[in-house]
Amino acid sequence: MTASSKSQIAIIGAPLDLGQGRRGVDMGPSAVRVAGLGRRLAALGYTVTDRGNIDVAQAESLANAGPSNAKYVAEIAECCDKLAHLVADSLAAGQTPLVLGGDHSIAAGTVAGVADFLRQSDQKAGLLWIDAHADMNTPESSPSGNVHGMPLACCIGHGPAELANLLGFSPKIDPANVALVGIRDVDDLERGVIKGTGLRAFTMRDIDERGMRDVIGDAIAIASAGTGGFHLSLDLDFVDPEFAPGVGTPVRGGATYREAHLAMEMICDSARMISMEVVEVNPVIDQFNRTAELAVELILSALGKKIL
Repeated sequence: MTASSKSQIAIIGAPLDLGQGRRGVDMGPSAVRVAGLGRRLAALGYTVTDRGNIDVAQAESLANAGPSNAKYVAEIAECCDKLAHLVADSLAAGQTPLVLGGDHSIAAGTVAGVADFLRQSDQKAGLLWIDAHADMNTPESSPSGNVHGMPLACCIGHGPAELANLLGFSPKIDPANVALVGIRDVDDLERGVIKGTGLRAFTMRDIDERGMRDVIGDAIAIASAGTGGFHLSLDLDFVDPEFAPGVGTPVRGGATYREAHLAMEMICDSARMISMEVVEVNPVIDQFNRTAELAVELILSALGKKIL
């Protein structure tokens, strides 16, 4: 069942910021809620249940960061396990999970929950990952050891075992059903990891040359082929910092305001999205909550808001 055919949405906050070095994304779920998310979804006709925030550890309460090549991985895995169960439970209850991050490491949990739910009916999940970064590092390739650069690798069976093996199975997604869209900042060793996996990556050059319409059309087809639907993982740094200044790791040269909306509108039109998450909104470096406001607007477009 797709988001467009469901009338119920479960908002789940995952205010985790252990996956990156810059603080502040733990306030992202609150910023998006303050921007009127629940009210505006209800205006589209949805029944909205806000399931609150999952409990997450705070860096200040932890004695150390753990392994230097996968910092706080044990605490991140604990958070993602909670999130995975909550996402799977929401889908089983007939709700579309809408997860608010937090840094992008939470996606290991969201995707695990979606994949586990579909496995119960012998279906597999697709994954549409929209991001300025590839998030395909492993502890061996990462220059920083920050886990928010590893979750996509974990979803396809690489990366730290604590995350790759969540809920007792791996991989969560067949790389042939993964479309990575909008990348423009890739680490040196990460390039080789990407090329060796078989997933399809569309860079900003692809979008420049072919246009957003063709790229997103191909991405939707990849994530939909032979699957029970796809999960949309949207990092707000996909959008150019001119429009989304308050993100965890901004990179110039991203999607325009209208390109981002077109991507979301086409995803909605496909009627294949079964869950969604929005991550890396950082109110600490935002301007008057602009980025959270944009996050809400893009969520609305992905869930059915039309111009006419």
